[in-house]
Amino acid sequence: MKSNKAKRSSLQLIRRFWPYEKKYLKTVILDLFCAALTCLCDLILPLILRTITNLAMTDLAALTVSLVLKLTFLYFILRLIDAGAQYYMADMGHVMGVYIETDMREDAFDHLLKLGYTYYSNTKIGQIMGRITNDLFDVTEFAHHCPEEFFIAGLKFVVSFVILCTYNVPLTILIFACIPLMTVVSIKLNRWQREAFRRQRIQIGELNAQIEDSLLGERVVKAFGVEEREKVKFTKGNQEFQDIKKLTYKTMAAFQASTRLFDGLMYLLVVLGGGLFVIRGAISPGDLVAYVMYVSTLIATIRRIVEFAEQFQRGMTGIERFFEIMDAPIEIQDAEDAVPLQMKEGSIDFKKVSFEYPDDHNHVLKDLSLHVAPGERVALVGPSGGGKTTLCNLIPRFYDVTGGEIDVDGQDIRHVTLKSLREAIGVVQQDVYLFSGSVAENIAYGKKDATMEEIRQAAKLAGADEFISGLKDGYDTYVGERGVKLSGGQKQRISIARVFLKNPPILILDEATSALDNESELLVGKSLNQLAQGRTTITIAHRLTTIRNYDRILVLSGDGIEEEGSHEELLKKRGSYYRLWNQLTGEDGEKSNDSDCSGGR
Repeated sequence: MKSNKAKRSSLQLIRRFWPYEKKYLKTVILDLFCAALTCLCDLILPLILRTITNLAMTDLAALTVSLVLKLTFLYFILRLIDAGAQYYMADMGHVMGVYIETDMREDAFDHLLKLGYTYYSNTKIGQIMGRITNDLFDVTEFAHHCPEEFFIAGLKFVVSFVILCTYNVPLTILIFACIPLMTVVSIKLNRWQREAFRRQRIQIGELNAQIEDSLLGERVVKAFGVEEREKVKFTKGNQEFQDIKKLTYKTMAAFQASTRLFDGLMYLLVVLGGGLFVIRGAISPGDLVAYVMYVSTLIATIRRIVEFAEQFQRGMTGIERFFEIMDAPIEIQDAEDAVPLQMKEGSIDFKKVSFEYPDDHNHVLKDLSLHVAPGERVALVGPSGGGKTTLCNLIPRFYDVTGGEIDVDGQDIRHVTLKSLREAIGVVQQDVYLFSGSVAENIAYGKKDATMEEIRQAAKLAGADEFISGLKDGYDTYVGERGVKLSGGQKQRISIARVFLKNPPILILDEATSALDNESELLVGKSLNQLAQGRTTITIAHRLTTIRNYDRILVLSGDGIEEEGSHEELLKKRGSYYRLWNQLTGEDGEKSNDSDCSGGR
């Protein structure tokens, strides 16, 4: 996945993240109130000890058992309050973080569903998975702890500063003077830390993508006996991840070491300055005890912020990578004036259509005009790169034309809603994708309220009922990930049944039988012929024998439509189609099914 090179500041990211947090503002406010309550013990205890120490040093008679018991009872009550507040923060605070994580993941998934083919052509699924899972785990902790930790730190800083100033202003100013210097160093190290975390996230995404690629292609790996090569690739990626994590821990170590160094400096000033001020009588022993405890509280707060800094940077990295997904432009979407498609007969018109792929600007179609009549069956043939698949992908708006216009029943498809357009089109592809689940669930994928009777009827029309009924659990048979438990022909017939159930007026067949054996091709071919009856059909032909009876055949090349006509008409022209047909039949007239007239784009 291409990362967004523009560096976002933490403030910019927090501003964009705030709407997710704001949704649970009441919980945030109550959480911060509980955070304030937890500060009471830390702030009151030094005052209690100061009182006892000063009375012991100056007026021992005033230090009674009753007073000690009252102070102890006060501290006990504060501890009960602290326990209740901590419970709420650990429970509802984290639950709020989970809610925010869920909201963000849903938004990310919704946005991903709207992104076009170009995005997925240039993006590794492993990277996407990392962004909407692991990265958002860190956001959960960030959402809860970030306002809480900074609020507690700010509160303790302010209260400690005010109280310490009442004891000794010069010493307080001297100690707090260390904090700006400490802040500058921390910011610098934090930047290094965030960059290390960002690189770590990118590399784990690459590693996930590599693992996914190797495991999904494990049959190819085993067939070619290249397990060792895949292991070397994995080891290299794993080693890179290790090196990045080592760098991350170095930055963390430098950050924590610098903080402990400043901690020591502050204690050094307390010991030196406090001792001198006690000698001069500028501060009482009790005040010095309270002073040391407040400084300890201050340093403990700084350490807590330091420990939170790692979590903070992980959270900021997660938020940054989340918004990189959300900032990916939606290339194909409804126009402001989009209306539902009004299907009448099913005609398709290409009006001087031009197209180039947005990622590589490869011109595939230029000023192509074509009319497909309602119910007409049109086949596309020609060499690779001629634009057959591209032409078919433009009809359901998997890509948008860069010039010209495509009309369905006289309506510009860019001004009708995507949902209504795609509901009117059925696509059967060469590479069939079945979802993990049952056979019935896959057939009913395009119609979730379909009855079992409708599913069976669609399967019968597709010629799939017989083999499905013979499966162990019939229509409830689990097909496995990507349908691995079924043969190619079985998967293809299930995909055809899926389209039968959808019952669209327009049909696109993208090399639907090219990957099948002869027997499966015959069975699937019959199903496709039945499916095409009465529908406007555009077929990308891999084997010319399957389209001999089509109404019209178009020969596409890089220059556009070279020839068009029926099978017999094109043979008589002795042009490009005639040469393709001769490659199929051979000069001796013996037919072969090995001619590949397919192509990608």
